[in-house]
Amino acid sequence: MVITSKYHVAMFPWFAMGHITPYLILSNKLAEKGLRISFFIPTKTQSKFNHLNLHPHLIQFVPLTVPNVDGLPLGAETSLDVRVDKTYLIQQALDLTQDQVQIALEKLKPDVIFFDFAYWVPTVARPLGIKSIFFSASGAVVNVALGRKSLVNRLLIAMKESDALCFRACHEIEGQFADFLENQYNKPVLLTGPLLGKTSNTILEERWATWLGNFGKGSVVYCAFGSECVLDKEQFQELVLGLEQTGLPFFVRLRPPVGADTVEKALPEGFEERVRGKGVVHGGWIQQDLILSHPSVGCFVGHGGTGSMWESLVSTCQLVLIPHFADQFLNTNFMTKGLKVAVDVERREEDGWFTMEGLCKAVKLMMDEGNEVGEEVRANHLKWSRILSSEGLETSYINNCILKLHDLLNA
Repeated sequence: MVITSKYHVAMFPWFAMGHITPYLILSNKLAEKGLRISFFIPTKTQSKFNHLNLHPHLIQFVPLTVPNVDGLPLGAETSLDVRVDKTYLIQQALDLTQDQVQIALEKLKPDVIFFDFAYWVPTVARPLGIKSIFFSASGAVVNVALGRKSLVNRLLIAMKESDALCFRACHEIEGQFADFLENQYNKPVLLTGPLLGKTSNTILEERWATWLGNFGKGSVVYCAFGSECVLDKEQFQELVLGLEQTGLPFFVRLRPPVGADTVEKALPEGFEERVRGKGVVHGGWIQQDLILSHPSVGCFVGHGGTGSMWESLVSTCQLVLIPHFADQFLNTNFMTKGLKVAVDVERREEDGWFTMEGLCKAVKLMMDEGNEVGEEVRANHLKWSRILSSEGLETSYINNCILKLHDLLNA
């Protein structure tokens, strides 16, 4: 299959690590086919992604100065830099980059621009003869749900005004939702496939490989809630105590909870001594894809974020989900009730959070052999893991994506 390399694509993701990352993964996969990419990114944030740019001769970062907004901490550029309740300030700053983006587009003259939260992009791009594609890294099912509930006006405007829609999704899983959106908006829908990134280091860090090597196949529980989730101290302690209660070896990767400088300072009294040699709680970055693929890891406790969702679906780990906000609840509902590849943790009625007993119960359900629910979920997950890991699947999605891009630009 011959793929043209003449196109110049601009990328403008929402200022959040969970959005910038899949946009850059897509950029890498398009660059592999010869397309040229101009990637808008906050100035200081660029250094965190330079190592993930696998084709620097084709992918050019275009730094944006994040404007000062009243109430936004000095130097804050992404949602990672603020509390969840202050995210709206990053949105305000994003919107104030419009003039910078317009000047850059006039100079760069790309054929098309992919965007998400910056709903004004089509208005800027159209007079310049640039096509705009709304690209949601959250998948088609989430955008169907958001459209029905009218929760996010800026996304609805973006989808309505764009020339095409694009989703990090597979037709095998979300085909009905993609078809619905194509009919609803009467415009082309592109699917990128799961967009599984290549890790910068192909070998797991030695200290974690050594630690995991102490345990039998499929015996370790791995828990992580992404790069931006920060728990309350009570929730954090309930979580680690629930994992201790399982009696299984566990590896937790979380940011320090609210009010704590480090994860170690937030641990329950006597916890470290009780789990020494059997449990790890780590506050720094780790190679999650390599952890999930390690033979000793048998269960993944996650928050249902889109990136983790795809990584976990292609793994052979059993899945336990504890969503925290926004699309995580929709993803969790889809994975537990739609695909039936995971279980979620029961919530307390009084505050909607979980108990250590509830977490322990869910993990044991997935890790203990012989129970009917666990067997069904494990079988479903194995089926989808094999489908999504099949040779050539992701390449076919990227090729089809480029063909649809060609049709859009030559209509």
